Amino acid sequence: MNNVCGWIALAGQAALRPTLKGKQTADWLIIGGGITGLSAAHALAQMFPQQRIVLLDRQRAAQGASARNSGFVVSHELPGADELIGRPGYPAYQVASRVGFAAGEEVRQRIAELAIECEFDDAGYHFAVHQPRHLQDSAARVATLNAVGARACYLEGPALQQRLGSTFYQRAIHCAGGNALLQPAKYVKGLLQALPERVDVYENSPVDDLRPVPGDGWRAQTREGEVKATQVLACVGAFLPRVGVKHSGTFPLELSASITRPLGEEPWQSLLDEQGWGVLSTLPGAATVRLLPGRRLLMRNTVEYRQRDLGPADLAVRRQEHLRGLQKRFPGITDADLEYTWTGHLSGTRSGEPYFSRVAEGLHTVAGCNGSGVARGTLWGRLLAEMAAGDDSPLLRDVLSQARPGYLPPRPFFDIGASLRMGWEVQRARHER
Repeated sequence: MNNVCGWIALAGQAALRPTLKGKQTADWLIIGGGITGLSAAHALAQMFPQQRIVLLDRQRAAQGASARNSGFVVSHELPGADELIGRPGYPAYQVASRVGFAAGEEVRQRIAELAIECEFDDAGYHFAVHQPRHLQDSAARVATLNAVGARACYLEGPALQQRLGSTFYQRAIHCAGGNALLQPAKYVKGLLQALPERVDVYENSPVDDLRPVPGDGWRAQTREGEVKATQVLACVGAFLPRVGVKHSGTFPLELSASITRPLGEEPWQSLLDEQGWGVLSTLPGAATVRLLPGRRLLMRNTVEYRQRDLGPADLAVRRQEHLRGLQKRFPGITDADLEYTWTGHLSGTRSGEPYFSRVAEGLHTVAGCNGSGVARGTLWGRLLAEMAAGDDSPLLRDVLSQARPGYLPPRPFFDIGASLRMGWEVQRARHER
């Protein structure tokens, strides 16, 4: 089956940018045209209006992983048992919440300043479960969220089921005060289209070799050209080895999702409101579900560590998983209702914290969004640019204080361990999928 991202299809194609050809020089080179790279380009253009900025993407800019996520603007994570008020992990959770809230505000600021139309919904979303045991200590979690600036409340029973149009979910915490939803492909497309003209974007230009030029910056080579730049920002997520950055502690996870056709007829018109909503599970191997404007449903309930991308036959199997997940929640959904099915990648780390580093003189990088790439990717792009420029701030120090991605064993031991761990997480969450 065809791998067509519904977000990108609904957002429409941006104008094609040229492929890099010949030799170029720049003050700044950004590798990667996703949320982080584009955010860094905006920040650099504001900081250095007279300097030249070049951005390279190996495929189409604004159409990689950044356009393929579920569109959650994560300002406040659900606290774990050790992170509740009075527990040992609470101070670190407070720091993470400061960073997360700043990341959400960064998204709002970009949307407002650049007039990006991306179906932004500031009403928050739900942490919801089918089995009550998967959402325990609910009162303490709500209190902890509210203590760090969120607006959280507990829902269960008929009130929750009426809100979501489904009897599947039994408990939930609704969390606003920073958390939001948007259309990710429209957001990242908006970042691309709003770039100043002095930022030169080249698509279908994978970097085959990146190496320092003694005393004269860095040289990036592609199939048909090269860029020599004083400073390089590598914003390619877990694919840092492609540009020669190894041992970052990051790894790719492959996810897949489907979006339905508009469900405008009965009974869906009565069950599904026009405003929309979002649901995250409390378990990493479970489902992410959204009701989109126009009464489309999104289901993402597969996540796996793989060494090769999913092929058409594999994707067809995942599509059936999406259908089963939707039918648990909304009996009556059929295969014919699924309009788009696609894959995407998530940049993960063992600790859940990012890799944020000055790798060498003139080479800076960040990776490891761990599922919060819309907000943190936007913030990280600006902070990476500021760090590369030699700036400092309390927020940057907060991010760097937590940037410990954790040790990864060498391959093939990591491949085996990661596959087993993700398989266990999926099995543990089987009733929530």
